[in-house]
Amino acid sequence: MIAVFTRELKSYMNNMTGHVFIAFLLLFFGVCVTVYNLFLGMASFRFAVEITGIAFLVIVPIITMRSLAKDRANLTDNHLFSLPLKVSEIIIGKFLATALVLLIPTGVMMLYPLILSAYGTMHYASSYSAILSLFLLGLALISIGMFISSLTESQVIAAVISFGTLLFLLILPLLIALVPKDALVSFLCLVALSFILAAIVWKLTQSINAGMIAAVLQVVPLCALYYFKKPMFEGLFHKIMTGLSLYDRFYALNSGVFDIGSVVYLLSVTVFFLFISVQSLETRRWS
Repeated sequence: MIAVFTRELKSYMNNMTGHVFIAFLLLFFGVCVTVYNLFLGMASFRFAVEITGIAFLVIVPIITMRSLAKDRANLTDNHLFSLPLKVSEIIIGKFLATALVLLIPTGVMMLYPLILSAYGTMHYASSYSAILSLFLLGLALISIGMFISSLTESQVIAAVISFGTLLFLLILPLLIALVPKDALVSFLCLVALSFILAAIVWKLTQSINAGMIAAVLQVVPLCALYYFKKPMFEGLFHKIMTGLSLYDRFYALNSGVFDIGSVVYLLSVTVFFLFISVQSLETRRWS
């Protein structure tokens, strides 16, 4: 795993990818801090961090598009598979290298409250909580980008799909507000979500039977519940998607109150997508 970590970190630092990621994130954050904290005199980093979180839409796809897709395109994944390493060690090594690239600008950001305290009163607790929320959001989005990169050999396709996915996650709270809360709409949305999850199972296992079984195991209980317990579907999809919204958890942790539930959720999303990245790579290894 250390060899994979070192190789991946060198690949980021020996070309422009890692440097562009670090420079862009620090530049964007610096501009936001200048506007909100220096010009407008705010004592918290909340607004600067929230705006910087949007910048992940652009820079995360750039840094994750090559993590697994490049190896597949260059056939170097066969070399990795021949090493005495578990697939999980390959994924974790690559993820830790990318996380370290994210940690570098995060470490610089942690100096900002100390520097700005010379010009006024800083709320250290809320400021560092905000920076932590940005780092955890970055880890979660990186794991999502890595999973998408594991599904294709084209870096461009991986970047485009990652951007679209992250944009969807950003505007998800707005989209949820547009969805009617009546039982039928919730039922249909949950059925559609079930088919999407079944398609992911099919893609990960390369087995149409597994995908069909996953669809049946989700849709049949939904149909039964809708038939016998229709009232429970009122606003159900809205509640589920609101609870799963990644950026809502980011905003909650960034609000000045340390929300341990949001920390656990963001870390859980990271672990989940790393896990299915391992399954995706494992399937390709034996296909």
